[in-house]
Amino acid sequence: MSLVIKAQSPVYGGYVIAREDGVIFIRGAIPDEVVEVSISEKKRDYSIGTVTNILEPSPYRITPPCPVFGICGGCHLQFISYDKQVSMKEEILLDSMQRIGGIEASLSEALTERDYHYRHRAQFKISPKGEIGFYREGTRDVVAIEECPLMIQEINLVLRQAKGMKLSGLKEIHVSYGDTGIALVKAKSSAADMENLMAGVGLSGIAFGNGESIGKDYIRLDLNGLQYTITPWSFFQAHWNLNKKVVELIVNELQPLDGIRVLDLYAGAGNFSLPLAVHASQVVAVEENPHAVEDGQRNAGLNNIKNCRFIKSSAEKYKINEKFDIVFLDPPRPGLTSEVMKKITDLSPKKIVYVSCNPATLARDFKKLNEKYNIDSLRMIDFFPNTYHVEALAFLSLR
Repeated sequence: MSLVIKAQSPVYGGYVIAREDGVIFIRGAIPDEVVEVSISEKKRDYSIGTVTNILEPSPYRITPPCPVFGICGGCHLQFISYDKQVSMKEEILLDSMQRIGGIEASLSEALTERDYHYRHRAQFKISPKGEIGFYREGTRDVVAIEECPLMIQEINLVLRQAKGMKLSGLKEIHVSYGDTGIALVKAKSSAADMENLMAGVGLSGIAFGNGESIGKDYIRLDLNGLQYTITPWSFFQAHWNLNKKVVELIVNELQPLDGIRVLDLYAGAGNFSLPLAVHASQVVAVEENPHAVEDGQRNAGLNNIKNCRFIKSSAEKYKINEKFDIVFLDPPRPGLTSEVMKKITDLSPKKIVYVSCNPATLARDFKKLNEKYNIDSLRMIDFFPNTYHVEALAFLSLR
C-alpha cells in the first residue's frame, strides 16, 4: 500500500509523522516535504512507512556522503543538512517536555561541534566470513565498509588495516582512540592471534570481556587540561570534542564553587566529577561499574585531585548520609528510577544538573522534579550528529 502525503513534525527514532486516516510514522522524510510513502506496518492506532518517491523536496535535503547510507543501520539523518538536523532535534525535545512532562519550556542555544569525523569510539561487527563493518538496518547481517565518515581518521585507519587481516573467530571489535588505540574484542581466537591483530592494525592493546588484556589497557585523553584515562570496559563520550565543551559550560555555569559539596550519582570515570572537584570543596562520585571506578581513581591520582571520592555503588543502593549543595545526574536511557527520584527530592539540593540521553524519560522526570524545582535552562546537546539520538542538558534550582 502506498500514498502521497505531506510530512509534518519530527519524532524520536528518525521518523517524521503525518496524518492521513490516523498517524503515520515516516522514515526518510523531512518536515513539509510531499512524499510518496510505502506502508510496511499497519497497527490499530498508527502506521509505519518509508519514502519511495520525493515529489516536493525540502531545501534542507542533501546527498548523503556515505555510500552505504540507508543500508548500514548506524546513521539515519545524513540526507538532512546539519542545521536542520539540530532544529528538528530541538523540536523533539520541546515536544517531549510539553506532551510528556506538561511543561512549556524554552531552549538555550544548542551545543554542537563537528558533524563528521567526530567519534573516538567504534563498535565494529564481524561476519562469519570475516567481513568487518556494521549491522544492516534491522538485522544481524554485517554490511562491509571501507571507512565510516563519523569516525576520526585514526579509527578509519584501523578499519582499513583490519580488512586485510584474517578475522575469523572474531565477533566484534570495539575500538577506542585517544593518544593511542585499544580495542575490546569478542572472540574465540587465541592470545597469539590477538597479538597478531594488535600489531597488524596498529593498536597498543587488546582487552577481553573477562577483564584480561594484552598490551596497554587504557587510552589517555585531554579533558580541558586534565589527564583523563579510560579502559575499554568503561564508557566515555564518543564525541570527545563536544564533551569538552559541555564540561566547560557546566563548570562555568556552576561557579562559584568555593565551599560547595557535589554528589555525582552516575559518575563513570569522573568526566564531570573531576573538573568540578578542581573548584568545589568536595565531590562524591557514585558509580556501579568497577572498571570505571578504578579509572576514576587513577584519573584523580594523575591530576593530584584529593577532594573527589569514588564509591562503587549503584545510584539506587547508595545511601545519602551527608548534605550536598549540587546533585549531578547523567542516568542511562530509562532515566531516574523511583528510588533515585525519592533520594533526590528528600535531599533537596539547591541545584540539580541533569544530562539526559532520552527526551521522553527526561520529560517524565522533570514532571516530578517540577514540584520543587525551577528549570533555569534547558538545551539540546548533539553528541550524535547524523543519527536520531537526542541528548539534553538542564540546570534546575530549588524554589
